[in-house]
Amino acid sequence: MTRLFNDPSAFAEDAKAGFCDAFSSYVVDVPGGVVRRRRTREGKVAVVVGGGSGHYPAFAGIVGPGYADGAVMGNVFTSPSAAEAAAVGRAASGGGGVLLTTGNYAGDVLNFGLAVERLEAEGIPARYVAVTDDVASVGKGADGKRRGIAGDVPVFKCASAAAEEGMSLDDVERVALKTNERTRTLGVAFSGCTLPGADGPLFTVPEGRMSVGLGIHGEAGIDEVDLPTAAELARTLVDGVLGDAPEGLAVEGARVTALLNGLGNTKYEELFVVWNDVARLLRERGLEVVEPEVGELVTSLDMAGCSLTLTWLDDELERLWGAPADTPAYRKGRLVEAVQDDEGAAGQGAVRSDDEAAADAEAPPLSSGPADEGSRAAGALVADALAAVADRMAQAEDELGRIDAVAGDGDHGRGMVRGSAAARDAARAAAEAGAGAGTVLQAAGDEWAARAGGTSGVLWGELLGALAKRVGDDAAPDAATVAAGVRAGYDRLGELGGAKPGDKTMLDALGPFCDALDEGVGAGRRLREAWAVAADRAVEAADATKDLTPKVGRARPLAERSKGTPDAGATSLGMVAQVLAGVLAGR
Repeated sequence: MTRLFNDPSAFAEDAKAGFCDAFSSYVVDVPGGVVRRRRTREGKVAVVVGGGSGHYPAFAGIVGPGYADGAVMGNVFTSPSAAEAAAVGRAASGGGGVLLTTGNYAGDVLNFGLAVERLEAEGIPARYVAVTDDVASVGKGADGKRRGIAGDVPVFKCASAAAEEGMSLDDVERVALKTNERTRTLGVAFSGCTLPGADGPLFTVPEGRMSVGLGIHGEAGIDEVDLPTAAELARTLVDGVLGDAPEGLAVEGARVTALLNGLGNTKYEELFVVWNDVARLLRERGLEVVEPEVGELVTSLDMAGCSLTLTWLDDELERLWGAPADTPAYRKGRLVEAVQDDEGAAGQGAVRSDDEAAADAEAPPLSSGPADEGSRAAGALVADALAAVADRMAQAEDELGRIDAVAGDGDHGRGMVRGSAAARDAARAAAEAGAGAGTVLQAAGDEWAARAGGTSGVLWGELLGALAKRVGDDAAPDAATVAAGVRAGYDRLGELGGAKPGDKTMLDALGPFCDALDEGVGAGRRLREAWAVAADRAVEAADATKDLTPKVGRARPLAERSKGTPDAGATSLGMVAQVLAGVLAGR
């Protein structure tokens, strides 16, 4: 288990601070992550990788010459926010555009996609690529829906090498997509991992058994078998990956690179024993292995297990995979550019101070006008309501985590606590400064997304943001305006995540809530009365999600396990709606 920490909720921040101090010649801390100590050279594409913490050396450990220009670092197993991803992209930008890339997880896809929108709006060309290498998460033929696990390594490496060569943003994106299409991974686990401060692991594997098809965020595998010998495990991994070879690419005679990746609690000697058998089997199948990697590359805290990744190479990818790199955790070849003078000779930018890097990451300032008196009063009510929400989420943290752990990683409760507490503080500060309801809601939404991370963070941030736009600061909002704002939030979430009613998400509670609120307000009821009825409808709809199976998000690979358990996001939405009904009833 993870034993060494101070405040478990600050584990990721504390680890980041220690990492930045230990490797200060390579990286500099910026809000949301790290970037290279030296500025990206002018005109070069910046490759920014990222995701939740808990996977070291991914993602911060691969920031350096020849590899990534920056890494966005969320809380443990939780996506960073869009604001954090944009901040790191901004700080890494050298004028040639930014490629953002992560594993294919709902929170990462949402947040990094929004970061692309923000950077583009600021005049920084940006693209996003999600890695989809995990053969166990979705069946053959649905490659684009698969999770990204250790296949991150070849995709990130080849894209970064392409950027170092001076390729355009279009070509760097093309290389990333090509590498992803040619990469497959299968993983196994012998024991689950434990979040800092948690009483037990996110899942367990019975003694003498092995979980097959795991995820790297603490998700259990899709199958369980007897614990094999090293040779038997090698055959399972090789057969599983080669059985899902990329369409149109041969197996016999192919040149591949291979990664045998330890997940955090498997000894290197054990990995070498397994690799001995994996290498033999690959050669027996007629493959030529080029520059393989054996070791910890993408971990999952203290999970015991390993994964095998194969990438089918062509001449271009073989050159890029073999290109030199020099980072805190990954080195290859001899990179003459690794140390240069402060003027940025030989293709690197100048060294920057911590303050300069922080300034590089800053977003353009927002402007807001004076608020109407009625709107200021509504803003104070919003702040009180969010304080009540934060109290309720603190009480419900364990319950929401338990529900989420059935088919996910169990972090929903923690994310809701962090997000609602941050929203409460931001709303209170904005209200005390005299802001109107729209500004208070926007400040709360921005901080909820920034502090909660993950899917729930971005969705709540966008929901509050959509409501903020409708409410504004010009007058106290009436019931129809509030109902229209909530409906706009529902539409925005469906647009972002691609979820539909019945997919077992928070939309399955929010949709019925919106319908009931529209109905009540349309019938002329006061907001407090219409909201109370709508909140009851949301709770009922959330409970009904226990009969659904997830079709999107992290729980999808373990869909059948979630039958009989309601969706955590829908459940928390119902809780929030009821809390707000209580606040409105008291006014």
